[in-house]
Amino acid sequence: MERAMVWFKCAAVHDPVRPVVKRPAAIGWEAKHRQVDLVIEGPLKGEELLRRMKGWFTADVYQAIDVFQQHGKLKVLDEKDLVVETRDMDQMESLSNTLHQVFNDQVWIEVIPRKKLV
Repeated sequence: MERAMVWFKCAAVHDPVRPVVKRPAAIGWEAKHRQVDLVIEGPLKGEELLRRMKGWFTADVYQAIDVFQQHGKLKVLDEKDLVVETRDMDQMESLSNTLHQVFNDQVWIEVIPRKKLV
Protein backbone atom coordinates (compact mmCIF):
# COMPACT_ATOMS: atom_id res chain seq x y z
CA MET A 1 0.00 0.00 0.00
CA GLU A 2 1.23 3.49 -0.91
CA ARG A 3 0.08 6.81 0.52
CA ALA A 4 0.25 10.38 -0.72
CA MET A 5 -0.75 13.79 0.63
CA VAL A 6 -3.44 15.52 -1.40
CA TRP A 7 -2.78 19.13 -2.48
CA PHE A 8 -5.02 21.76 -4.07
CA LYS A 9 -4.64 25.31 -5.29
CA CYS A 10 -6.46 27.68 -2.91
CA ALA A 11 -9.21 29.68 -4.64
CA ALA A 12 -8.61 32.73 -2.44
CA VAL A 13 -4.84 33.19 -2.57
CA HIS A 14 -3.78 30.54 -5.13
CA ASP A 15 -1.26 28.97 -2.73
CA PRO A 16 -0.83 25.20 -2.41
CA VAL A 17 -3.03 23.96 0.45
CA ARG A 18 -4.13 20.59 1.77
CA PRO A 19 -7.22 19.76 3.82
CA VAL A 20 -6.55 18.76 7.43
CA VAL A 21 -8.79 18.08 10.41
CA LYS A 22 -8.16 20.71 13.08
CA ARG A 23 -10.57 19.17 15.60
CA PRO A 24 -13.15 16.38 15.47
CA ALA A 25 -16.70 17.11 14.35
CA ALA A 26 -19.01 17.56 17.35
CA ILE A 27 -22.58 16.38 16.95
CA GLY A 28 -25.25 16.74 19.61
CA TRP A 29 -28.97 17.05 20.15
CA GLU A 30 -31.43 19.76 21.09
CA ALA A 31 -34.56 18.31 22.69
CA LYS A 32 -37.94 19.97 22.70
CA HIS A 33 -38.91 19.08 26.30
CA ARG A 34 -35.63 18.47 28.14
CA GLN A 35 -31.92 19.15 28.04
CA VAL A 36 -29.76 16.54 26.37
CA ASP A 37 -26.09 16.90 27.34
CA LEU A 38 -24.82 14.21 25.00
CA VAL A 39 -22.20 15.21 22.42
CA ILE A 40 -20.50 12.80 20.07
CA GLU A 41 -17.12 13.78 18.65
CA GLY A 42 -15.68 11.95 15.72
CA PRO A 43 -13.21 12.48 12.92
CA LEU A 44 -14.38 13.20 9.40
CA LYS A 45 -13.81 10.57 6.77
CA GLY A 46 -11.70 11.33 3.69
CA GLU A 47 -14.41 12.09 1.15
CA GLU A 48 -16.52 13.93 3.73
CA LEU A 49 -13.59 16.22 4.61
CA LEU A 50 -13.00 16.99 0.96
CA ARG A 51 -16.71 17.67 0.29
CA ARG A 52 -16.74 20.23 3.11
CA MET A 53 -13.92 22.12 1.35
CA LYS A 54 -16.14 22.85 -1.69
CA GLY A 55 -15.55 26.36 -2.96
CA TRP A 56 -12.19 26.80 -1.24
CA PHE A 57 -10.20 25.30 -4.11
CA THR A 58 -9.89 26.24 -7.76
CA ALA A 59 -10.84 22.65 -8.68
CA ASP A 60 -14.23 20.97 -8.29
CA VAL A 61 -13.91 18.72 -5.22
CA TYR A 62 -16.61 16.34 -6.48
CA GLN A 63 -14.70 15.78 -9.71
CA ALA A 64 -11.51 15.29 -7.66
CA ILE A 65 -13.25 12.70 -5.46
CA ASP A 66 -14.28 10.79 -8.60
CA VAL A 67 -10.68 10.74 -9.85
CA PHE A 68 -9.34 9.62 -6.46
CA GLN A 69 -11.95 6.83 -6.27
CA GLN A 70 -10.90 5.50 -9.68
CA HIS A 71 -7.33 4.95 -8.48
CA GLY A 72 -7.47 4.53 -4.71
CA LYS A 73 -9.19 5.54 -1.51
CA LEU A 74 -9.27 8.85 0.40
CA LYS A 75 -8.55 8.52 4.11
CA VAL A 76 -7.84 10.76 7.07
CA LEU A 77 -4.50 9.60 8.47
CA ASP A 78 -3.87 9.96 12.23
CA GLU A 79 -7.19 11.84 12.54
CA LYS A 80 -5.63 14.85 10.79
CA ASP A 81 -4.13 14.52 7.31
CA LEU A 82 -6.11 13.79 4.15
CA VAL A 83 -4.27 11.17 2.12
CA VAL A 84 -4.98 8.92 -0.81
CA GLU A 85 -4.06 5.23 -0.59
CA THR A 86 -3.32 3.04 -3.59
CA ARG A 87 -2.30 -0.60 -3.95
CA ASP A 88 1.13 0.12 -5.38
CA MET A 89 3.36 2.78 -6.94
CA ASP A 90 2.10 2.02 -10.46
CA GLN A 91 -1.42 2.92 -9.39
CA MET A 92 -0.09 6.04 -7.60
CA GLU A 93 1.72 7.15 -10.77
CA SER A 94 -1.43 6.55 -12.80
CA LEU A 95 -3.38 8.71 -10.33
CA SER A 96 -0.78 11.46 -10.54
CA ASN A 97 -0.94 11.42 -14.35
CA THR A 98 -4.74 11.51 -14.36
CA LEU A 99 -4.79 14.41 -11.88
CA HIS A 100 -2.40 16.34 -14.13
CA GLN A 101 -4.50 15.62 -17.24
CA VAL A 102 -7.79 16.59 -15.58
CA PHE A 103 -6.73 19.45 -13.29
CA ASN A 104 -3.33 20.56 -14.63
CA ASP A 105 -1.71 22.38 -11.66
CA GLN A 106 -4.86 22.66 -9.50
CA VAL A 107 -4.71 19.23 -7.80
CA TRP A 108 -1.69 17.00 -7.19
CA ILE A 109 -0.31 14.43 -4.79
CA GLU A 110 2.91 14.15 -2.85
CA VAL A 111 3.93 10.57 -2.14
CA ILE A 112 4.77 9.86 1.50
CA PRO A 113 8.02 7.89 1.52
CA ARG A 114 8.06 4.67 3.47
CA LYS A 115 10.35 4.67 6.47
CA LYS A 116 12.21 1.55 7.45
CA LEU A 117 12.19 0.57 11.09
CA VAL A 118 15.68 0.02 12.41
